[in-house]
Amino acid sequence: MLILVLLVSSGSGYGQSCKTEARVISNKEELLQSIKSDPAKNFIELKKLIPGLVIDMPYATPNNFTKSVLYYRPVAYLRLAPADALKKVQAELNRQGLALKVFDAFRPFSVTCRMWKLVKDKRYVANPREGSCHNRGLAVDLTIINMKTGQELDMGTGYDNFTDTAHQSFTRLPEQVLANRKLLRGLMHKYGFTIFPTEWWHYHFHNDKDHYEVIDLSFDELKAIL
Repeated sequence: MLILVLLVSSGSGYGQSCKTEARVISNKEELLQSIKSDPAKNFIELKKLIPGLVIDMPYATPNNFTKSVLYYRPVAYLRLAPADALKKVQAELNRQGLALKVFDAFRPFSVTCRMWKLVKDKRYVANPREGSCHNRGLAVDLTIINMKTGQELDMGTGYDNFTDTAHQSFTRLPEQVLANRKLLRGLMHKYGFTIFPTEWWHYHFHNDKDHYEVIDLSFDELKAIL
């Protein structure tokens, strides 16, 4: 398989070299051509599609494990199929007085490169050599909130907790925490999402990821073509 050596520049401007075996799209024209060949590859802004969705992206602030801002003017985007599936999850939660809060969705490839430089552990950060489902617009990090209070349901840890306690299989937790995780997991699975074993908040859509290119465009560049 051909290994591409990509000079990362378009996603976040860090200019960091990163090796990958995945096909990377790093310009708007190539992405438009890909979407033209398969309209299912299009992206959509989740906030515009899903009523009542809360967006709170820590990577747009220094309050994340890197202690630095990774995104500028971030917007939560996914490909069409996972976005539509997430809308159905939200509808079911709304009937229970609950809603989704999204921490991260599409993530430019350059950001994954920077994360990997800091945490070279595939349990928590995708290896750029393979590319992330986040980079393909197929993955979402999220939790559940109470619609009236806006408070997050107790999931046992916060977002990006790199300990065993955050693992899907970890059971030494209060019953309510286990029930909250089960609720999220059950609904996400019902609508086609798969768990990530070491992160209770991370889900990726069941589509064949090899069909979707890794994208290294900024949020502004995506917005300009959608």
